[in-house]
Parts: sequence; C-alpha cells; structure tokens
Amino acid sequence: MKKFIFLLVVLPFVAFSQNIKGTFSPAKDYTYAFLYRATPDGANYIERGKLNDAGSFEITLDSTAKPGIYKIVYAIPPEENNFDFIYDGNETVDFSFSQDEGIEFKESLENKLWNSYLKSMDMVNQTISNYYTKQSTDKAAFKAIFKTLKETQSAYEESAEGKMVLNFIKANKPYIPSDYEDISTYSKNLKSHFFKNVDFSSELLQSSTFLTDRVSGYVFNMIENPSNEDYKSLVDDVAKSISDNDLEIKTSLLEMLWQNFSTLENNDMANYITDNYLLDLANKTNNKALAETITSFKNTSIGTKAPNFEISADGNNSSLHDLKGSDYYLLIFWSSGCGHCLNELPKVKALLANNAQIKVVAFGLEDSKSKWSSAIKDYPDFIHTIGLEKWDNPIVTTYGISATPTYFLLDSNKIIKAKPYDYEELEVVLKDL
Repeated sequence: MKKFIFLLVVLPFVAFSQNIKGTFSPAKDYTYAFLYRATPDGANYIERGKLNDAGSFEITLDSTAKPGIYKIVYAIPPEENNFDFIYDGNETVDFSFSQDEGIEFKESLENKLWNSYLKSMDMVNQTISNYYTKQSTDKAAFKAIFKTLKETQSAYEESAEGKMVLNFIKANKPYIPSDYEDISTYSKNLKSHFFKNVDFSSELLQSSTFLTDRVSGYVFNMIENPSNEDYKSLVDDVAKSISDNDLEIKTSLLEMLWQNFSTLENNDMANYITDNYLLDLANKTNNKALAETITSFKNTSIGTKAPNFEISADGNNSSLHDLKGSDYYLLIFWSSGCGHCLNELPKVKALLANNAQIKVVAFGLEDSKSKWSSAIKDYPDFIHTIGLEKWDNPIVTTYGISATPTYFLLDSNKIIKAKPYDYEELEVVLKDL
C-alpha cells in the first residue's frame, strides 16, 4: 500500500516524451527534417532533425508539446516540400517518405487510420467512376456500390471515435444517394453536397491542408475543361459555403484561389475574386498588405490600361496617358542607385537604338534628384520622370513595384501588353512585336 501511495506522489512529476521519426529515400536527396506545429495563422518552428546516412531522423517531444497538426518540411521551397500529420500527444509518429511513393506511416494510429480511410474511399470512388463510365443502369449494382460506400464511411467513423482524425473523416463524408441516380443527377447532387459536412470554423481543419485541398479540388477538379463562367460559379459556391462569421479563413481560402488563378495568368478570374469578394474581405479583416497586393495586380493586369501618372521632367508637364506618337511605350521603373538598373538601361538603349516604334518612359524611384539628374543625361531619347521618396512613393503601391528595374510594355493606348520579368525576357517580347 505504501508503494502505491508513493507512485501516486511521484507520477505527476514524471515528464513523458514521444518521438517524431522518419526515413527519407533516397537518402542522398535530403539533409534535414524541420518540424513545425501548424496553426490557422501559419506554423511555429519546433525542432530540426539531421538525417543520418540511411536517411533517418528522430525528434523527441516532451509533455509540453500540444496535440494538433504538425508539419514536416524537408526541402526548399518549404511551401512546396512539406506534409502534415496528426500528433495526439500520446503516440510516437514514425513514417517513411519518398517523392514517388509519398508518405506511409509505420507507427501512429491516428495517421495510419486517415491514410487507410483515404485509400479505401479512393477505391470505392473508382468503382463509382467505372460504373458511370460504362453508362450502366444496373440498379442492383448501383445499390451495392453505394451500400459499400456508406458502410466504409460508417466503419471508419466508428474506428476513429474519440480520436482527432474523426474530425477529418466526418468532414470528408461523401454524398451518398438513397435511390438510383443517373450521372447528371448524381453529379449535380455531389456538387451541391460537397461542403455539407465541412466545419470551416474548426481550428483543427484550419491548421491542416484539408480546407485548401477541399476548396482547390472543388474549383479546379469538379468540372472538366471549365470556362471562366464555370469557374465564377464554383468560386461563388465556395464563398457561399463559408460563413461571414469565419472571415479569417474565408479570406485565406479565397486568397489561395486568387493566387492560383494569378499563377495560371488567368487575370479575369483573379480580378473577379478581387472585385466580388477578396478586396471587401481584406478591408473587413484590416489586411492592408493583401488589399494593396490584389489592387496593384488588378491595376497592372495584362489587357488593363496602365495607371496614369504625371511626367514633369525638363519643365514640361504631361502624363503617361497624354503621350502620343509611338506604337508602343516601354515603361521602366528604375533607380540611379540600383546596380542592376545601371547595368540594364544601357542594354535597353542599344536594343532600341534603331526602333522608332517604341518610346521608353523611365520612371526613376529616387531619394533625391542629384544622382538621378546626372544619370539621365546618358539617355536623352528616353522620356524621364522622377518619383521621390523612392519605395514610399505612391506609384510603387499602384504598380506593385517590388524591385528595380521593372518593365511594362504598353501599346499606343497605354494598354499593358506584357510584363517582362527581366532584360532577357524583354528581348524576347520585343522580338515578337
């Protein structure tokens, strides 16, 4: 009895620990595994593990490590080379990873259950796809397939009872028709039920990639060969599915879609999201950086008229929009204190020496006039104007300038035709005129 009492006294002061360990292959391709704890707002660095010659690492977590979603970053860029996993505060997590095979959990019931669930659901969904691809009308087969789907979902929900992974399994619950449906009806109902079981306010879901994957899958995979009108409808559905009580996650997910469309150079869709949702959300959440980014993107999208500004060099007052007489205008944002600019401007001058159809408009972002006034003497054929206060000049925000030199090719009406990334790309663009 005394021993029992002694244990009761000692146990509360014992610090238990669990391990996060894994093996990467091929081992030569990896050096470190960086561990983060994910939150709805980002990720907090925990520790790093150096991989041994076999590609293995191990990180020990003590009892202060909170349950939740954790992230392993294994290469650069980190936003492209990472994966999430569940840590419940009790289990050791052990996995193997390769680029070809992905991740497989060798230890951790939470994560093994989730991976098993996804594989099982993929198999049933493939059976559903095969059924409709064959244009089958066999109602008995239809009933059997969806009976399997329902039983699979129920079985995993039961197995996950009391575990963190249950949140994900329930959120992923698919649409299950009660009676036979043809492909058109099933597709319509599948689409309308896609977010029915998703709790966008869940901190656990927000901390993982589940919501971004779910929303991306809906917008980019729901319809084959979608038009912009299809995309608009899908984006509208996403926006309607997320309550205005969850402004932060609504802003984050619509920003993610905006970034995807801007990366795809689908300016119409990126600006549709800005005009209809994102700018208003950025203002409501006081996200000034986002508001400036999406506004400058819209201002400088290809096909948009370049924002106007005054040109007041040599005592002659004019503006960008007032310029006449050239088929094209090459707008360059530069600085007399920028080494890259001083290297590239002479090349631009030589490139356009015998090209009468293009006029250069050089906008100098400067702290003072002295160096600029001296530098522009080397470019008498350029149209010069100066923007004092350099990076604090309002035109920097208007055009979204983050580096110098930055190029914009405009037509005679000042419509943006191209935005060459650097001088080499500028050469290619001008040769195609």
